[in-house]
Amino acid sequence: MNKLKGLATGSVLGIIFGFALNYAFNIPEVQMSHSTGECMKVVNFSESDKFTCDDLPSRYNHVWVK
Repeated sequence: MNKLKGLATGSVLGIIFGFALNYAFNIPEVQMSHSTGECMKVVNFSESDKFTCDDLPSRYNHVWVK
């Protein structure tokens, strides 16, 4: 019975971890100029996202660029 509980728990945790990774890798990347601090480009990883520098998403990965 303990093996079955361990298998079920591991499966549920694996599914949750997979959803978390999927979410983390699909949020947009905003590239900011290191010298001016202005938005240079928004990289949308999901085809449904249409974010731009004028319309930044509420959550994004911040990346400094030249």
